[in-house]
Amino acid sequence: MSTPSRRPRADLVCRDAVDEARAALLDAVGTDHVGDHLGHEVHGERVLSHQFESRQTGYDGWRWSVVVTRAPRQRDVTVNEIVLLPGPAAVVAPEWVPYRERVQPGDLGPGDLLPPDEDDPRLVPSWVAGDEMSDPLVDDSSVRPVAEEIGLGRVRVLSLEGRDAAVQRWYEGSQGPESEHAQSAPAPCRTCGFLVPIAGPLSTVFGVCANESAPDDGRIVALNHGCGAHSEGDPVRTPRAVELPPPVFDTYATDELSVF
Repeated sequence: MSTPSRRPRADLVCRDAVDEARAALLDAVGTDHVGDHLGHEVHGERVLSHQFESRQTGYDGWRWSVVVTRAPRQRDVTVNEIVLLPGPAAVVAPEWVPYRERVQPGDLGPGDLLPPDEDDPRLVPSWVAGDEMSDPLVDDSSVRPVAEEIGLGRVRVLSLEGRDAAVQRWYEGSQGPESEHAQSAPAPCRTCGFLVPIAGPLSTVFGVCANESAPDDGRIVALNHGCGAHSEGDPVRTPRAVELPPPVFDTYATDELSVF
Protein backbone atom coordinates (compact mmCIF):
# COMPACT_ATOMS: atom_id res chain seq x y z
CA MET A 1 0.00 0.00 0.00
CA SER A 2 1.53 3.29 -1.10
CA THR A 3 1.75 6.12 1.39
CA PRO A 4 0.40 9.52 0.39
CA SER A 5 3.00 12.08 -0.62
CA ARG A 6 3.77 14.64 2.06
CA ARG A 7 3.98 18.33 1.29
CA PRO A 8 7.43 19.78 1.97
CA ARG A 9 7.77 21.74 5.17
CA ALA A 10 8.82 25.35 5.14
CA ASP A 11 12.53 25.80 5.57
CA LEU A 12 13.01 27.91 8.69
CA VAL A 13 15.84 29.97 7.24
CA CYS A 14 13.87 30.78 4.08
CA ARG A 15 10.71 31.38 6.08
CA ASP A 16 12.42 33.93 8.31
CA ALA A 17 14.07 35.75 5.39
CA VAL A 18 11.28 38.33 5.13
CA ASP A 19 13.63 41.28 5.45
CA GLU A 20 15.96 39.92 2.77
CA ALA A 21 13.02 39.35 0.40
CA ARG A 22 11.63 42.83 1.03
CA ALA A 23 15.03 44.46 0.51
CA ALA A 24 15.44 42.73 -2.84
CA LEU A 25 11.92 43.71 -3.86
CA LEU A 26 12.38 47.37 -2.90
CA ASP A 27 15.64 47.47 -4.82
CA ALA A 28 13.87 46.11 -7.90
CA VAL A 29 10.57 48.06 -7.96
CA GLY A 30 10.93 50.91 -5.47
CA THR A 31 9.29 51.68 -2.15
CA ASP A 32 6.10 53.21 -3.56
CA HIS A 33 4.85 49.94 -5.06
CA VAL A 34 5.32 47.56 -2.10
CA GLY A 35 2.90 47.07 0.78
CA ASP A 36 2.61 44.72 3.73
CA HIS A 37 3.95 41.18 3.92
CA LEU A 38 1.07 38.76 3.21
CA GLY A 39 2.71 35.44 4.07
CA HIS A 40 4.68 32.76 2.29
CA GLU A 41 4.08 29.74 0.05
CA VAL A 42 6.26 26.62 0.04
CA HIS A 43 7.32 25.35 -3.39
CA GLY A 44 9.83 22.66 -2.48
CA GLU A 45 12.70 21.72 -0.21
CA ARG A 46 14.43 24.94 0.88
CA VAL A 47 12.40 26.91 -1.71
CA LEU A 48 9.51 29.25 -0.89
CA SER A 49 8.08 32.58 -1.97
CA HIS A 50 7.25 35.56 0.22
CA GLN A 51 4.12 37.46 -0.80
CA PHE A 52 3.88 41.24 -0.50
CA GLU A 53 0.96 43.56 -1.16
CA SER A 54 1.19 45.41 -4.48
CA ARG A 55 0.56 49.13 -4.57
CA GLN A 56 1.27 49.38 -8.25
CA THR A 57 -1.21 51.67 -10.01
CA GLY A 58 -3.79 49.63 -11.90
CA TYR A 59 -2.96 46.37 -10.10
CA ASP A 60 -5.36 46.33 -7.17
CA GLY A 61 -5.57 42.88 -5.63
CA TRP A 62 -2.23 41.77 -7.09
CA ARG A 63 0.78 40.73 -5.03
CA TRP A 64 4.54 40.63 -5.35
CA SER A 65 6.05 37.15 -5.10
CA VAL A 66 9.72 36.93 -4.09
CA VAL A 67 11.17 33.42 -4.41
CA VAL A 68 14.03 32.63 -2.03
CA THR A 69 16.13 29.50 -1.56
CA ARG A 70 19.35 28.36 0.06
CA ALA A 71 21.96 25.70 -0.52
CA PRO A 72 22.31 22.79 1.93
CA ARG A 73 24.15 23.67 5.14
CA GLN A 74 24.13 27.37 4.22
CA ARG A 75 22.57 30.09 6.39
CA ASP A 76 22.27 32.74 3.70
CA VAL A 77 19.33 32.82 1.28
CA THR A 78 19.38 33.68 -2.39
CA VAL A 79 16.62 35.59 -4.16
CA ASN A 80 15.80 33.66 -7.32
CA GLU A 81 12.82 35.50 -8.81
CA ILE A 82 10.54 38.51 -8.34
CA VAL A 83 7.17 38.45 -10.11
CA LEU A 84 3.84 40.24 -9.89
CA LEU A 85 0.97 37.73 -9.58
CA PRO A 86 -2.83 38.13 -9.37
CA GLY A 87 -4.42 37.54 -5.99
CA PRO A 88 -7.90 36.16 -5.29
CA ALA A 89 -9.52 39.61 -5.74
CA ALA A 90 -7.36 40.74 -8.67
CA VAL A 91 -8.87 41.99 -11.90
CA VAL A 92 -7.38 39.92 -14.71
CA ALA A 93 -7.97 39.69 -18.43
CA PRO A 94 -10.57 37.13 -19.53
CA GLU A 95 -9.37 33.79 -20.85
CA TRP A 96 -8.12 34.05 -24.41
CA VAL A 97 -10.61 32.84 -27.00
CA PRO A 98 -9.22 32.09 -30.48
CA TYR A 99 -10.40 34.42 -33.20
CA ARG A 100 -12.27 31.68 -35.07
CA GLU A 101 -14.27 30.75 -31.97
CA ARG A 102 -15.22 34.40 -31.32
CA VAL A 103 -16.88 34.88 -34.71
CA GLN A 104 -20.64 34.75 -34.36
CA PRO A 105 -23.35 34.46 -37.04
CA GLY A 106 -23.79 37.84 -38.67
CA ASP A 107 -20.27 39.08 -37.84
CA LEU A 108 -18.89 38.67 -41.36
CA GLY A 109 -19.30 41.73 -43.52
CA PRO A 110 -18.65 42.39 -47.23
CA GLY A 111 -15.05 41.55 -48.06
CA ASP A 112 -14.38 39.57 -44.85
CA LEU A 113 -12.79 36.14 -45.29
CA LEU A 114 -13.17 33.14 -42.98
CA PRO A 115 -11.65 30.08 -44.68
CA PRO A 116 -12.27 26.71 -42.98
CA ASP A 117 -9.51 24.76 -41.27
CA GLU A 118 -7.78 21.99 -43.17
CA ASP A 119 -9.20 19.42 -40.74
CA ASP A 120 -12.67 20.95 -40.40
CA PRO A 121 -14.90 18.00 -39.39
CA ARG A 122 -17.85 19.57 -41.21
CA LEU A 123 -16.21 18.93 -44.58
CA VAL A 124 -14.86 15.80 -46.26
CA PRO A 125 -13.27 15.20 -49.68
CA SER A 126 -15.94 14.60 -52.29
CA TRP A 127 -14.32 11.34 -53.41
CA VAL A 128 -14.55 9.96 -49.83
CA ALA A 129 -18.07 11.00 -48.93
CA GLY A 130 -19.69 8.68 -51.43
CA ASP A 131 -17.53 5.65 -50.66
CA GLU A 132 -19.53 3.20 -48.55
CA MET A 133 -16.49 1.03 -47.91
CA SER A 134 -14.42 3.87 -46.42
CA ASP A 135 -17.27 5.33 -44.38
CA PRO A 136 -19.71 2.77 -42.94
CA LEU A 137 -21.80 5.60 -41.43
CA VAL A 138 -22.49 7.25 -44.76
CA ASP A 139 -26.10 8.11 -45.43
CA ASP A 140 -27.41 6.10 -48.38
CA SER A 141 -29.56 9.00 -49.53
CA SER A 142 -26.48 11.20 -49.90
CA VAL A 143 -24.31 8.75 -51.86
CA ARG A 144 -25.69 9.51 -55.30
CA PRO A 145 -25.74 13.34 -55.02
CA VAL A 146 -22.22 13.36 -53.60
CA ALA A 147 -20.90 10.94 -56.20
CA GLU A 148 -22.21 13.21 -58.93
CA GLU A 149 -20.09 16.02 -57.52
CA ILE A 150 -16.83 14.21 -58.30
CA GLY A 151 -14.89 16.14 -60.89
CA LEU A 152 -17.40 18.99 -61.08
CA GLY A 153 -15.36 21.53 -59.15
CA ARG A 154 -16.23 20.93 -55.49
CA VAL A 155 -13.15 19.66 -53.69
CA ARG A 156 -14.98 19.07 -50.40
CA VAL A 157 -18.59 18.47 -49.50
CA LEU A 158 -20.62 18.50 -46.30
CA SER A 159 -19.89 15.60 -43.96
CA LEU A 160 -22.50 13.81 -41.87
CA GLU A 161 -21.22 15.63 -38.81
CA GLY A 162 -21.51 18.99 -40.54
CA ARG A 163 -24.98 18.20 -41.82
CA ASP A 164 -26.22 17.05 -38.41
CA ALA A 165 -24.84 20.22 -36.81
CA ALA A 166 -26.65 22.39 -39.36
CA VAL A 167 -29.92 20.47 -38.90
CA GLN A 168 -29.78 20.88 -35.14
CA ARG A 169 -28.89 24.58 -35.41
CA TRP A 170 -31.73 25.35 -37.83
CA TYR A 171 -34.30 23.17 -36.09
CA GLU A 172 -33.62 24.66 -32.66
CA GLY A 173 -33.38 28.22 -34.00
CA SER A 174 -35.91 30.77 -35.16
CA GLN A 175 -36.80 28.61 -38.19
CA GLY A 176 -37.82 25.64 -36.04
CA PRO A 177 -41.09 24.55 -34.44
CA GLU A 178 -40.36 26.12 -31.04
CA SER A 179 -40.07 29.74 -32.19
CA GLU A 180 -42.65 32.33 -31.18
CA HIS A 181 -43.97 32.62 -34.74
CA ALA A 182 -44.41 28.85 -35.02
CA GLN A 183 -46.22 28.56 -31.70
CA SER A 184 -48.86 31.09 -32.76
CA ALA A 185 -49.13 30.00 -36.42
CA PRO A 186 -52.49 28.79 -37.77
CA ALA A 187 -50.84 25.78 -39.48
CA PRO A 188 -47.37 24.32 -40.15
CA CYS A 189 -45.22 25.18 -43.15
CA ARG A 190 -45.65 21.74 -44.70
CA THR A 191 -49.23 22.71 -45.64
CA CYS A 192 -48.36 26.22 -46.86
CA GLY A 193 -48.47 27.03 -50.56
CA PHE A 194 -45.46 29.33 -50.23
CA LEU A 195 -43.15 26.49 -49.15
CA VAL A 196 -40.59 25.56 -51.83
CA PRO A 197 -39.37 21.94 -51.48
CA ILE A 198 -35.65 21.20 -51.52
CA ALA A 199 -33.77 18.14 -52.78
CA GLY A 200 -31.44 15.85 -50.90
CA PRO A 201 -31.51 14.22 -47.47
CA LEU A 202 -32.73 17.41 -45.75
CA SER A 203 -35.91 17.53 -47.83
CA THR A 204 -37.81 15.47 -45.26
CA VAL A 205 -37.23 18.10 -42.57
CA PHE A 206 -36.82 21.49 -44.28
CA GLY A 207 -38.00 23.66 -47.12
CA VAL A 208 -37.59 27.28 -48.25
CA CYS A 209 -40.12 30.02 -47.55
CA ALA A 210 -41.10 32.08 -50.62
CA ASN A 211 -43.59 34.48 -49.04
CA GLU A 212 -42.30 38.06 -49.13
CA SER A 213 -44.63 38.96 -46.27
CA ALA A 214 -43.34 36.19 -44.01
CA PRO A 215 -40.58 36.81 -41.47
CA ASP A 216 -38.54 33.92 -42.92
CA ASP A 217 -38.82 34.82 -46.60
CA GLY A 218 -35.94 33.25 -48.53
CA ARG A 219 -34.78 31.19 -45.56
CA ILE A 220 -34.69 27.51 -44.72
CA VAL A 221 -37.61 26.60 -42.44
CA ALA A 222 -38.61 23.37 -40.74
CA LEU A 223 -41.68 21.69 -42.17
CA ASN A 224 -43.37 21.98 -38.77
CA HIS A 225 -42.41 25.64 -38.47
CA GLY A 226 -45.09 28.25 -39.16
CA CYS A 227 -46.06 31.90 -39.10
CA GLY A 228 -49.07 34.15 -39.49
CA ALA A 229 -48.54 34.49 -43.26
CA HIS A 230 -49.64 30.90 -43.96
CA SER A 231 -51.36 30.55 -47.34
CA GLU A 232 -54.37 28.83 -45.80
CA GLY A 233 -54.72 31.13 -42.80
CA ASP A 234 -58.10 32.54 -41.85
CA PRO A 235 -58.49 35.88 -43.68
CA VAL A 236 -60.87 37.17 -41.00
CA ARG A 237 -58.91 39.10 -38.46
CA THR A 238 -60.04 38.66 -34.90
CA PRO A 239 -59.89 42.02 -33.14
CA ARG A 240 -57.86 42.12 -30.03
CA ALA A 241 -59.53 43.19 -26.83
CA VAL A 242 -58.24 46.55 -25.74
CA GLU A 243 -57.14 46.52 -22.14
CA LEU A 244 -58.36 49.66 -20.42
CA PRO A 245 -56.26 51.36 -17.78
CA PRO A 246 -57.45 51.19 -14.17
CA PRO A 247 -59.82 54.01 -13.09
CA VAL A 248 -58.27 57.06 -11.48
CA PHE A 249 -60.05 59.05 -8.75
CA ASP A 250 -59.76 62.80 -9.35
CA THR A 251 -58.71 64.38 -6.05
CA TYR A 252 -57.95 67.84 -7.46
CA ALA A 253 -61.12 69.00 -9.23
CA THR A 254 -64.48 69.51 -7.57
CA ASP A 255 -67.90 68.63 -8.91
CA GLU A 256 -70.34 71.54 -9.30
CA LEU A 257 -73.89 70.84 -8.20
CA SER A 258 -76.69 72.43 -10.19
CA VAL A 259 -79.64 73.75 -8.18
CA PHE A 260 -82.98 73.85 -9.97
